[in-house]
Amino acid sequence: MAKPNKKGPIKTVDIFCQHCNQALFKYRKAGKGALVKCFKERISVDYTEQSCTCPKCKKIFARETMIRGTAALKIIGGKVWFK
Repeated sequence: MAKPNKKGPIKTVDIFCQHCNQALFKYRKAGKGALVKCFKERISVDYTEQSCTCPKCKKIFARETMIRGTAALKIIGGKVWFK
């Protein structure tokens, strides 16, 4: 399968923890759909101290994985929201 576009989209979204509303990432998201995965190369600002864990409430919101040969975070349903 093809790798994701490295340059990626220009539009950024802010990703927040559903439990405590702590900012987690600024992410260059493509499309209008739900947030299912975040490619690590598209994260423009990372507010987390430990990967996949909210810095405020310490809840795990994603799992590290490889998607199409690229490092990504697979988001657990209902753990984050974005605007």
